[in-house]
Amino acid sequence: MNSEDRQAIGQTIQTYFDGLYEGDADKLASIFHDTSALTFEQDGQLSVLTLSQWLTAVRERPAPKAKGLARDDAILLIDQSGPTTALVKVHCQIPPRYFTDYLNLLKVGGQWKVAQKVFATRATP
Repeated sequence: MNSEDRQAIGQTIQTYFDGLYEGDADKLASIFHDTSALTFEQDGQLSVLTLSQWLTAVRERPAPKAKGLARDDAILLIDQSGPTTALVKVHCQIPPRYFTDYLNLLKVGGQWKVAQKVFATRATP
């Protein structure tokens, strides 16, 4: 991974963290590809949210920042497998829920975009 890609991927993820904490759906939309989806396990079943469904939920829920919730987010792993593909593992929180997110990024038109998000939620940090 070259330093330019590393910096651009890091900025994409920082925008992700900021968008989540601020409850800024437009900021989040700016780093997700229009065709992306969010996939998770719920009650033993695979569940999928479209990007539009998720952004609506972000707009409708109180922002963690506005609620004065603590912020704890971090990049745990960046694995760039080629010049246009990367997997980023992060953790973040919107108490009382704590997340591990696997963000699959593609470099499209010179910009790193989240093409797919797979995540797990837990009730303890």
